[in-house]
Amino acid sequence: MKDAFGAPQTLLLLGGTSEIGLATARRLIGRRTRRVYLAGRPSPALDQAARELRALGAEAMVVGFDALDPDTHEEVLGKVFAEGDIDAVLLAFGVLGDQAHDEQDPAAAVRVARTNYAGAVSAALVCGSALQRQGHGSLVVLSSVAGERARRSNFIYGSSKAGLDAFTQGLGDALHGCGVHVMVVRPGFVRTKMTEGRPEAPLATTPSAVAEAIEAGLRRRSEVVWVPAALRPVMAAIRLMPRPLFRRLPL
Repeated sequence: MKDAFGAPQTLLLLGGTSEIGLATARRLIGRRTRRVYLAGRPSPALDQAARELRALGAEAMVVGFDALDPDTHEEVLGKVFAEGDIDAVLLAFGVLGDQAHDEQDPAAAVRVARTNYAGAVSAALVCGSALQRQGHGSLVVLSSVAGERARRSNFIYGSSKAGLDAFTQGLGDALHGCGVHVMVVRPGFVRTKMTEGRPEAPLATTPSAVAEAIEAGLRRRSEVVWVPAALRPVMAAIRLMPRPLFRRLPL
């Protein structure tokens, strides 16, 4: 259960090596979170992440989880929830892909879609149902401003995030009134290893800034969080821009 200050005491991080996810875990541990489950494919990086969180004073467990194997999600995640209530689930896995390459390789494009959308839908439904049975908890899903309008430079990734964003909003409506809080997080360009070497977009941010926004959103029980907040009016304008004009933008 959340403590008297509303901070989650237990966190399930789907995407246990995600830089944004781990930044959020570290921030929440500083706010009294005491148990963290790191779910991801077994790897030295996942084990190292668990050790680092333990050094901060949390109990950190590694859970073998594969976004591309939805047939195992119910069993794997069910075991986590069977160990006790989960106060917050952060769905932070995803791949950026390589737009130029993936346009020429449909199988690679499908892998982006399967990871970012199909795998996330499966995991979110399993966790949403478990939280509903608990009668409390938060499900936080990392979307992206790229999902607001498909752009020539990354429409494969953007379309996968657009689908995930719409799905999460619908799931939030479906779970409304049962004690479960669902929050969509829409970061802009985040400086991580995944984006290293790519041209930096305006209003670029950091994993720590996204983590701060997530923590604040959990406290306020927000439904949508933009990071940074200035992206909200910017993306509203882009979304409403006439298509002939939009095509001329260097996006």
